[in-house]
Amino acid sequence: MPSMSDRLDFTVAIPTYNGEHRLPELLKRLRNQINTQNISWEIIVVDNNSTDNTANLIQSIQQNWQCPYPLKYYFEEKQGAGYARQRAVAESQGELIGFLDDDNYPTTTWVAAAYAFAQQHPNAGAYGSQIHPAWEITPPKNFQRLAPFLAITERGDSPLQYAAKTKLLPPSAGLVVRRQAWLDSIPAQLILTGRVPGNMLTSEDLEMLSHIQKHGWEIWYNPDMEIYHQIPSSRLQKAYLIPFFRGIGLSRYVTRMVSINPWYKPFYLVAYMINDLRKILTHLLKYRANLKHDLVVACEMQLFVSSLYSPFYLWKHGYLGKKS
Repeated sequence: MPSMSDRLDFTVAIPTYNGEHRLPELLKRLRNQINTQNISWEIIVVDNNSTDNTANLIQSIQQNWQCPYPLKYYFEEKQGAGYARQRAVAESQGELIGFLDDDNYPTTTWVAAAYAFAQQHPNAGAYGSQIHPAWEITPPKNFQRLAPFLAITERGDSPLQYAAKTKLLPPSAGLVVRRQAWLDSIPAQLILTGRVPGNMLTSEDLEMLSHIQKHGWEIWYNPDMEIYHQIPSSRLQKAYLIPFFRGIGLSRYVTRMVSINPWYKPFYLVAYMINDLRKILTHLLKYRANLKHDLVVACEMQLFVSSLYSPFYLWKHGYLGKKS
C-alpha cells in the first residue's frame, strides 16, 4: 500500500471484466478531462480476471500514454466487483477514489466536479454521480420503474444527502469514496462480493455504503458529476433481467441488516418478511393477468419473491457465516 507521502488528490479506479471493447472510449473520455491542472490524480485499471484481451490492450495504451497523470494496470484474480474495488483501494494513491465501470462514460468535467465536491463537503464519506442512460434500443414504456436498478440516477440538479432512514443509496457506478471513510468503516471481509458467472448475487456496493453511513459519514448525490451509462440491448432481455432481479432480491437481507443492532434483527426480519408478503400479494392482485407477458411486472415480482427468500438463501449457501 502506498505511503502517506505518496498520496495524490484523486484516483480514478476502473474495475473491469472482459472490457477490451469498452475501455478505449472510457480512457479517451478521461484523457479529455478539463480543469484538472491543480489536481494531482491517476487512473488505475483493475482487471478482474478477464479472459479477453484487456491486459494487452492496456499495455498497448500505456506505451503511447503521454498524459501528466499515470495509467496503471493491476490484475485481481478473485472474481467479483467487491474484490476488484478492494484491490483498487489498496493500490490507489488518491485521498479520493472515484469508481467508473468500463461502460460509464463521464463528461469532461467529471474529475474536477468530483474533487470540488469533496472540498465543499468534508463530512461526505461517499457521493454518487448523476447517471444518464445511453440505451442501445428503446426500452419498454413502463421500464422507468426498473431504471434505478440499472444504475440510472437522475435526482435533479441540486445536491442531496441520502438519509439513513430512507434506505436509499447511490450505485457504485460513478461513485467517489473518501479513502479515510473506507479505512474507518469497511470490514476486511464483506459478505457480498458481486456477480460472477453463474451467480447473480449482487448489492456489494450497497453493503459497503451502508457501513460507511453507519459509521457516521455522509452519503451524497452530486449532480455536477455526470456520466452516461451504456446499456446494450441484451440487458433489456428477460434472460438477463430475471436473474439480475433475483440476485438483487437474494442479497437484500444483508443490505437491510447492516445498520441493525443484532438484538433487534429477529424483529426486523419478521417485519421485512411481512412487508415482502404484502408486496407479493398486492402485485398479484394488481397484475396477475400480466405476469407472464409484461417483463417489468415479472421483474418486480421476482424481486419481491427473492427478497422474501433472501435470509434463507444466504444461510443455506453459507453467506451468513462470513464475519462482516
